[in-house]
Amino acid sequence: MHRDQAACQAVDALNAQCRCVTVDLVALRDAVEARLRATGLPADLAASHPHLFSQTPVFLCAAHADRMAAVVRAVEAAVALPGYREAALGWAPEIARHDSGARGAFLGFDFHLSAEGPKLIEINTNAGGGLLAAMLGAAALECCGTSVMLENGLQRFKEQMIETLIAEWRSAGRTGRPAGIAIVDDAPASQYLHPEFLLAQSTLRRADIPAIIADPGEIELRSGALHARGTSVELVYNRLTDFALDAPAHRVLREAYLAGAAVVTPNPRAHALYADKRALGLLGDEAWLRDAGLEPQHAALLGEVVPHTAVVRREDGERLWQARRTLFFKPFAGYGSRGAYRGDKLTRRVFEEILSGGYVAQAMVPPGERIAALEGQAPLKFDVRNYAYGGSVQ
Repeated sequence: MHRDQAACQAVDALNAQCRCVTVDLVALRDAVEARLRATGLPADLAASHPHLFSQTPVFLCAAHADRMAAVVRAVEAAVALPGYREAALGWAPEIARHDSGARGAFLGFDFHLSAEGPKLIEINTNAGGGLLAAMLGAAALECCGTSVMLENGLQRFKEQMIETLIAEWRSAGRTGRPAGIAIVDDAPASQYLHPEFLLAQSTLRRADIPAIIADPGEIELRSGALHARGTSVELVYNRLTDFALDAPAHRVLREAYLAGAAVVTPNPRAHALYADKRALGLLGDEAWLRDAGLEPQHAALLGEVVPHTAVVRREDGERLWQARRTLFFKPFAGYGSRGAYRGDKLTRRVFEEILSGGYVAQAMVPPGERIAALEGQAPLKFDVRNYAYGGSVQ
């Protein structure tokens, strides 16, 4: 047996059999709440977010981690191809053709671990949870003979967050560092990941970069410059799920983005190139990628790891219905499983709505499973997210 294969089988056994509890949740929540209080706001994370952190680790073999990193590099190479960009922007909203230079910060590459190895099920452009996940890693204790003390990993991730935002700033043709950053989402204080917004704000301020958290309605465009609550905003860390900035409430941000009044990241162009589910149909088509000029090794890898994905067409309805138990249906601009359906759970009524348009059908790849910490509990399902920028896993 190949050494990598043996290692991955050993890791699979840990996920299936080891009831390890490695995280001191009380200590972790205390640490997060201390950071939140440092912002001047009281916080009770344990009460408001009782299921935010897990005590149960997921084990991952090095070969799978390396393969996922190779997939990230291959996707970046594909997105750089003129033919790929032309195809992906061809179905995107007009705003996606605006190129500010910013490539899109904080991509999330989400994988399921199959018997054949990692499968890339989707890419997200406003992937949340990175800072909180890094804090969780920092709180991990020694488990099953493996040292997983990761405090340096947390510090490095925070440094990478700052470096990424500055890189976006400079990719858009600016110099130095932004004089002010706004973390923008609808009603941010009500968002489930609001604690992460506060942590990001604190991290930026500690690096001497002024940062605020703002609702789009608080943003003003005056004399070609963006402001929020009296603060100059030169870069927007965009957490909105209105990926084309179409909503009336986001009109000012849209105007600022198109006018170059501020650098917006991630932005509509990045969503079209990476996260629109139709892009997976291109990324999983080895022959098409080769014809578009992608290096053979990248094309072959993506052809193996991206499940077959195709736009749902009404004329294919009967075939898709018959095959539905092997398919997962996702909206083009979906996120967080919203509007997504397992084919084996579909009713005829919902299937008719899917046939009306706006969906892709993706070959089903079951998520990984992790034995629960307590006996009698059902196994926990998981996927593996890689946070990445510029073709590198962070």
